[in-house]
Amino acid sequence: MHGPSRLSNGVKSLSPPTSPRHRHSRNKSTSTTNVGGGGRNFLSDGGGGGGTKLQNVVERLVYLLMSVMYRRRGMLLFAPLLYVSGMLLYMGTLGIDVVNSGSDGSDVIGPGSIYRSPKVFQKLWPFMEAESNRSSNNMLMNAWNPKLSQGWKPCVKQTISQTGFSELPKRNGFLIIEANGGLNQQRLSICDAVAVAGLLNATLVIPIFHLNSVWRDSSKFADIFDEEFFIYALRNQVDVVRELPEHILQQFDNNTSNIVNLRVKAWSSPTYYIQKVLPKLRELGAVRIAPFSNRLAHAVPSNIQGLRCLCNFEALRFSEPIRMLAAKMVDRMVKTSSKSGARYVSVHLRFEEDMVAFSCCIYDGGEEEKHEMDIVRERSWRGKFRRRGRVIKPGANRVDGKCPLTPLEVGMMLRGMGFDNNTSLYVASGKIYKAEKYMAPLKKMFPLLETKETLASPEELTPFMGHSSRLAALDYTVCLHSEVFVTTQGGNFPHFLVGHRRYFYEGHAKTIKPDKRKLVQLFDSPSIRWQDFKRQLQDMLRHSDVKGVELRKPSNSLYMYPTPDCMCRKADL
Repeated sequence: MHGPSRLSNGVKSLSPPTSPRHRHSRNKSTSTTNVGGGGRNFLSDGGGGGGTKLQNVVERLVYLLMSVMYRRRGMLLFAPLLYVSGMLLYMGTLGIDVVNSGSDGSDVIGPGSIYRSPKVFQKLWPFMEAESNRSSNNMLMNAWNPKLSQGWKPCVKQTISQTGFSELPKRNGFLIIEANGGLNQQRLSICDAVAVAGLLNATLVIPIFHLNSVWRDSSKFADIFDEEFFIYALRNQVDVVRELPEHILQQFDNNTSNIVNLRVKAWSSPTYYIQKVLPKLRELGAVRIAPFSNRLAHAVPSNIQGLRCLCNFEALRFSEPIRMLAAKMVDRMVKTSSKSGARYVSVHLRFEEDMVAFSCCIYDGGEEEKHEMDIVRERSWRGKFRRRGRVIKPGANRVDGKCPLTPLEVGMMLRGMGFDNNTSLYVASGKIYKAEKYMAPLKKMFPLLETKETLASPEELTPFMGHSSRLAALDYTVCLHSEVFVTTQGGNFPHFLVGHRRYFYEGHAKTIKPDKRKLVQLFDSPSIRWQDFKRQLQDMLRHSDVKGVELRKPSNSLYMYPTPDCMCRKADL
């Protein structure tokens, strides 16, 4: 006899969130861009009205042709052909993009569309120097307003005990999933798999990690996460086994690839799993779902949501080698932060070569940069950016806040917020594009700058080299324990880290998420006064402070907003 499922009321699947990576629209229709609230149409500059004039001419031409055909009825035979031709011509005129071009090939659509940050830095650097060597203890001690903290505490076990079963029912079969992507994409897949296994009363087999063509990390589950602790932490809620039992495997000729692979749509609802997956699970005794990424909706019953909490924040801890080295690195960061009250700032810097290339943004490297980025785009995405009809607008991307911040811009932002050169700074990143050039000004502004390569010795890092997920786990841990975390580009790393910090810091993310649309305006103002620059950035810091205590909305991810699903107010405990 099969066990029951854990489904309560059915919940409709929510639409998936948009990708953190910029996707260029194929729609060629002209759009206007309002910057700074002035309501200015930048496309009207430099001949923007030409498209309107052309459109009026075509309208009159089509009207004239229709009038002639109406008077000479013999020509009505050609009416459909002429009508279609006229409409295609008319619609074509609506798709004309009229923008000015800069000397570097960028589209100049107004303030912020060109990378001029080095010029602004040259002007403001003397003022930054004048404020150097001050104690940043007060800044790090007062970065966050304690009155905003609402006193949340983790209460995963209480939540599950109130809504789950008092004892585990008979299992309905074995669930095998394949996790793909980088470290935090794998984390998402694992915890959603735990939730689905709980929903279906299935036994979960330790997830298989797909060798991703981008990440190229051959690590297995036990190389990144503590497998034994994972099984133990979930023991009262979900059965987890390292591999399929022999008698089940024999049913499939000792080959897991013979087990039926169910193609589950992204963001599927609990009802879908009960109606489509559960019958197959009971019939066959084991099913596979591969790939298993974003395969469960955000909105699920509270007891299933509790399993996500338990998995992500309690059961899924890093393997011992990662934990040991990460703890040493955190301790070393604290020791280097003696001038700032043993507190430090961490930054997730996304200025790797592939990120710069994918963004299609233009910086200050001229033809050499353009040539290098063209090579990277072709090598990694094979013609994606050369498709017919695709229009790349670096200036529009920058104005819209879609360009990765350079190390220089991150440093300017932090100095403007009040963090001086005594602030210890940890930079989490991959290989920075032209690091010698772009990292120099950041080190100039923050001499106490560290990375995993400087905090750990080559001998300590050797077991992790060539394994991007293990290296990312080191970065993740050091960032988790910082007083201030700065996210600069989005993606799964800050998505999970911000949620983990909320869980860790009583519901407050303690994270700076800059408004990049405003930043590019500031970085394109060579005449700006230092006091005005600081005032606007300190306003941005206060905004991040307020947004740090947000509660989860129905369409939001629990992994980023753990309150109130995974946490309770102190008064309620």
